[in-house]
Formats: sequence, structure tokens, C-alpha cells
Amino acid sequence: MHKVALIGGDGIGPEIISSGRVVLDAAAEKFQFDLEWTEFDIGADRYLSTGELLTEDDLQELGKFPAIYFGAIGDERVKPGILEKGILLNLRFSFDQYINLRPVKMLEGTVTPLANKTPADIDFVVVRENTEDFYVGIGSRLKGHEKKNLEVIRELYSVKFGLDVETDSDELAYQIGVITREGAGRVISYAFDLAQKREKKLTSVDKANVLSEIYGLWRDVFLETAKKYPDVSHEFSFVDAITMWFVKNPEWFDVVVTPNMFGDIITDLGAMIQGGLGLAPGGNINPDGTSMFEPIHGSAPKYKGQNVANPLATIWAGSLLLDHLGEKDAAAQVLRGIEASIREGIITRDMGGSASTSGVGDWIAGWILKN
Repeated sequence: MHKVALIGGDGIGPEIISSGRVVLDAAAEKFQFDLEWTEFDIGADRYLSTGELLTEDDLQELGKFPAIYFGAIGDERVKPGILEKGILLNLRFSFDQYINLRPVKMLEGTVTPLANKTPADIDFVVVRENTEDFYVGIGSRLKGHEKKNLEVIRELYSVKFGLDVETDSDELAYQIGVITREGAGRVISYAFDLAQKREKKLTSVDKANVLSEIYGLWRDVFLETAKKYPDVSHEFSFVDAITMWFVKNPEWFDVVVTPNMFGDIITDLGAMIQGGLGLAPGGNINPDGTSMFEPIHGSAPKYKGQNVANPLATIWAGSLLLDHLGEKDAAAQVLRGIEASIREGIITRDMGGSASTSGVGDWIAGWILKN
């Protein structure tokens, strides 16, 4: 018995999660284990009704589950950032989901914008640090009349860099990135462990040639960790360079480990070269706590309730969820089912088909039970 929390969220979220649930239930039946689902009413509707985003009671209850299956968040009635930070990021930070796992794998039947590349060329995993870097929320915007604060900034620039910052400027903004030795060490170790199970090759992403303090520490920890894995080859790539190589030679990569901000950027590029955001899943993982699995696309409010949204990224996220729970055969079968639906043309209109959201889920569920 595996207990799983279910959060549909906003927009198309409830529809794609429903489709994913049908598929995972079929996989559970096929491979003879049980999934017990518990739904949570968390999202825009509740926020607009009660003012609540994510309560302590929510966190306490969700913390009882090894996994959360999450749909999408975001609603045009709510100012951008409120739901995303108050719910999604809050969940990641509250449960210390320090691994963001993004498979970049081209499935049979999909189309990549990269010329002459096939599924044999695009099959790697990005391991993104998920709780540090520039996303820790340390920053501010200072108005010109806040002389005291601006003087502090001016002094910092003057002493540290020999630069002059006009204190009479209308406004100044700053954001501070933070990387700790512990935070870098645990995600880099996870990536080395994963590489050991795959092709024994790990690429680290940073920008240490310019942001030398924060990413210099990242490099130091990476090299120290590499000594413990002599059988895994390793290399460095600056973030601007890796965007070029993802496009030119995606076949070069096996496992890529990256700080938070760069991971956020390059995984969207990865999603596009594997066939689009409609096929891109993500896992927010705490190996020793509550983890969360979701598609990386948004909530697409204009398609809410129309049963036309593409559920494949959500179903793939469900495969990651099953793998995390130890049901590896079931997870692999779900992924094969996704490939079968693409191959047979059982796809939504964004991929050139005519199937509905629920129709895709039902078809994959049926395929899993028959194969």
C-alpha cells in the first residue's frame, strides 16, 4: 500500500491529474500493489474564498505522505507570484525537497526541433538543486528616500569593488544568491549516485568565471565529491556554453547537475529539445521525506474545463512518482504506455492529434493492463 497526496491545483491541473491517476491506478492493478489517494483542496479557489495559501495544518497532513502528485498552480484572478510562491515554492522549501529531477528524453514518435537528432541522441537527466541559490528570497528594492539603506549598499560597493553608487538614485534593487557547502554537497552526491547507475558520466554547470564566490564554492564541493566516485567521469561547463551544447550535441550528456537558477533555465531548453513542455515532467525530491511530482508546464487557465489539455507530462511525472516509491517495473510500463500512445496517434491537439485529456489517460491505462 502506497499512500499518495493529490493536489489538482488550478486551471487544467485537476483534469491532467485525474488522467494521471487513472494511469497510475492501472499500473498498480497490473503490478499488484495498492495506491491510496487523499485529495487536498489547495489552490486559487480556496485562496480567493478564505485567503489561505498553505496552512500549518496542510503541511502537517501532507508531511504524513511519502509523495505528493501535483497538477498545476496559477490563476488569472490572482496576482502572479502569490500562488506560485505561497503554495508551490512553499511546499518545496517546507519539505526540503532539495532535488529537482528533470529527465530530458526524446520518446519514440515525438518531434524535436534539432535537425537529424533521434531518441538515441536525447536521453539525459538534469539534477537541479532546489532550495538555495538566488531563490532563497534575500533581496529588496530601495527607494531614493531610504538613505540609510542606500548608504549601506554604497559603502559595500565602494569598499569591496571600488564602485560608486549614487545615493540620490530614484531606486535600487538587489538580490543575493546563497549556496552552502551542505546544500551543494547533498545534491552533487545525489547526482554522482545517479550517474553511477547510468553511463557513469556527470557534467556540472556553473558560472564560476564571473560569479566566482558563490559558484567557486560549488566547484570546490563538486571536485571534493568526485574523489569518492573514481569510476564516474566528470567535467565542468559554464551555463552559457551548455545551452549551446544541448542544441548541438545533446548525445554528449548523461547526468547534469546544476545550481538552482541555472537549472530552472536549462531544463526548459531541455524540455523543448525533447519535444515540448507538454512532455516534460519534474520531481521535487527529498530522499528521506515527502517528495512531490508534477508537470513543469503551467495551469493554462483558458483551457480549464475543456478536456483538451495534454496530460502526458503529468502521466510521466506519475512514472517518476512510482519509481520513487520503489515500483520500478510499473514506472517503466507507464513510460512505455506514453510512447505507445504517441506512436498510435492517441494524442491531444497540441501534438497534432484529436484525443481528449481523459481519452489519452484512459487509452494508456488500457494499454498498460493489456501489455
